[in-house]
Amino acid sequence: MKELIFATNNKHKLAEVTAILGEKVKLLSLADVGLEGDIPETSDTLQGNALQKAQWVYERTGCDCFADDTGLEVEALGGRPGVYSARYAGEHCTFDDNINKLLGEMEGQTNRKARFRTVVCLIENGTPQYFEGQVAGIILAERYGHEGFGYDPIFMPDRFAVSFAEMPAEVKNSISHRGRAIAKLAEYLQQGK
Repeated sequence: MKELIFATNNKHKLAEVTAILGEKVKLLSLADVGLEGDIPETSDTLQGNALQKAQWVYERTGCDCFADDTGLEVEALGGRPGVYSARYAGEHCTFDDNINKLLGEMEGQTNRKARFRTVVCLIENGTPQYFEGQVAGIILAERYGHEGFGYDPIFMPDRFAVSFAEMPAEVKNSISHRGRAIAKLAEYLQQGK
């Protein structure tokens, strides 16, 4: 079984990705390999941040690894928060702080279209490869549901009548931006066997 380090200590992300990859890969977190400290995320693109995070891990371990970066891109806000989604309300903000800021900016907006986009960067034997997933939907006017994390309570994907936070994990994982990007990664890893 292939071992891969996932450049995260986010328990929600780790659980989500483990569920998608299943038995195909033995997934290790940063904590599992004893890496601490903040990974730099200074690029102004999702692909750039994913590469930066994966390289940071690869340089310290020499092991195959991957990282992701995700952004919520809201049409009425010119694509914001985008690459700054995780720290939209400031450096040490919470998920709730980010949602509050976004809902405040969306007040009175009739165009609620948005999309989540994830870019995964896999570094295998020192070579980066990219996998992207996205899902379109709308920004709800208030929070719905208690599952998931991040902007999930205010994002309703197209062709659904519930937010990501109201969906069972397996349904969300099958249609989500991260789910789609990780599925492409899994497919690539399967071909390599």
